[in-house]
Amino acid sequence: KEIDEINSWVYPRINDGVYRCGFAQKQDAYEKAFDDLFESLDKVEEILSRKRYLVGDRLTIADIRLFVTLIRFDPVYVVYFKTDQSRIDDYPNMFNYMKEIYQMPEIKTTVVFPHIKTHYLSSHPKLNYYGIIPKGRQVDLDAPHNRHEMKSA
Repeated sequence: KEIDEINSWVYPRINDGVYRCGFAQKQDAYEKAFDDLFESLDKVEEILSRKRYLVGDRLTIADIRLFVTLIRFDPVYVVYFKTDQSRIDDYPNMFNYMKEIYQMPEIKTTVVFPHIKTHYLSSHPKLNYYGIIPKGRQVDLDAPHNRHEMKSA
């Protein structure tokens, strides 16, 4: 039940929210999606200040659903979809949460940044006419995180 409640707003406002920003064709639609997205990221940050994972002390599908957007957020969505109010590493709890999940061996092997960037930034010519792939900045996702210090909810 908690997972369904989390997914009820994470999907439309975060997972799909980045796409609603990136593919908006009207300013007001973009601004609505943008505001929903960052309001929801703030909500996630608050939840993760109290809980190790979204619904407590164990990884669930709700965390995986969020992770796939978080891991792409800074290298792709900030530039490509104009979601540039904040980066994930501006949210200390969310950034450490993302690092913890990324560092899980069964997850880490599925994250291939060159492919992620090339796929997104070359698959929609209307959004990136010349197919330029930004170099971006390097963030050490293998750096220690503090999520093991979180108490069970």
